[in-house]
Amino acid sequence: MNIHEYQAKEILKSYGVTIQEGVVADTPDKAVEAAKELNRETGTEWYVIKAQIHAGGRGKGKVNETGSNGVVLAKSLDEVGPKAKDILGGTLVTHQTGAEGKKVNKVLIAQDVYYPGESDPKEYYLSILLDRGTGKNVIMASTEGGMDIETVAEETPDKIVKEWIDPAVGLQGFQARKVAFSLGLEGDAFKGMVKFIFALYKAYEATDASQFEINPVLKTSDNKILAVDAKVNIDDNALYRHKDIAELRDLTEEDPLEVEAGKSGLNYVKLDGNVGCMVNGAGLAMATMDIIKLSGGEPANFLDVGGGANAQTVEAGFRIILKDPNVKAILINIFGGIVRCDRVANGVVEAYKNIGDINVPIIVRLQGTNAEEGAKIIEDSGLKVTSAIVLKDAAEKVKEVLS
Repeated sequence: MNIHEYQAKEILKSYGVTIQEGVVADTPDKAVEAAKELNRETGTEWYVIKAQIHAGGRGKGKVNETGSNGVVLAKSLDEVGPKAKDILGGTLVTHQTGAEGKKVNKVLIAQDVYYPGESDPKEYYLSILLDRGTGKNVIMASTEGGMDIETVAEETPDKIVKEWIDPAVGLQGFQARKVAFSLGLEGDAFKGMVKFIFALYKAYEATDASQFEINPVLKTSDNKILAVDAKVNIDDNALYRHKDIAELRDLTEEDPLEVEAGKSGLNYVKLDGNVGCMVNGAGLAMATMDIIKLSGGEPANFLDVGGGANAQTVEAGFRIILKDPNVKAILINIFGGIVRCDRVANGVVEAYKNIGDINVPIIVRLQGTNAEEGAKIIEDSGLKVTSAIVLKDAAEKVKEVLS
């Protein structure tokens, strides 16, 4: 589960990570009040207005309606309201949102931390994530803060430092110091970075996160280390242990079809293809998508109805797939193990009748427990549903309906 920057920073702060302070607002008037509050608490007189969407590249992105960037600087209190108005309610397009962009419902009014001093501020990149290849957490750091880490990895991979943490032992002092040394820090800034890394790792483990990305981590001109931005992803499977974090979920940032599928107990991910698929089991779903591609089509979705598929879940799956205007055919591929094929077949027939006008071809492939009975139910239904026995047949029939 992704969360907003302002939410991520609150979590980090609760674990002792120093952050760029800010107050969230959802109207221009509230943005002005947030700026006043921030001035009282921090003394800042310049304010950074940051669009809150689940996507990176906000500073370079543009709000379609006004042409404003997603991150702007207000150099006085009078500028806060108009600049917040240019962002709020608009559609922000970045390299991560795609051309459709995302609507901005909130902005974070943050303190200006790039204040003048004896030396220039410096930006770093720091993240913690799970390396599934080694089964360990890995800290990634770079002196090239503020840039996309993908670009740094491609153009200057030598500027990325990685430190693997054995989860049985945890982060050791020498490892945090090694990362800080690799960034060329010394004195108070070095000590601050070591402390920052320990606090960040503590937050990462305590929240069951799958990724913490701080880009940039800022060394201020007076050698303080703090998080200017924060991207946090929490493992969905651990949310039952973190009810407070689960409540931070922003459904407006998620695909409506995926949200609807979740309410029906379905695992659904929308894709860009033309063949909808409904399958029980993630592995079979991946194989089904391969079959669709081999048949000349492109999968329109990943949809796993799970082992307990029934008429209700099948109907819910149908309705979700049919809401995608790109779908030209539907392939249902069920292996009857936990769930019987005749039960799924009855669900398909019942769902077809309940939904009514289904104008796309449907191919149903059933194998496993009661597969023959299931195929007979499909064939005797009188509906425009084609039955298949083996995957090759299913692929050929998908090819036929697309041609």
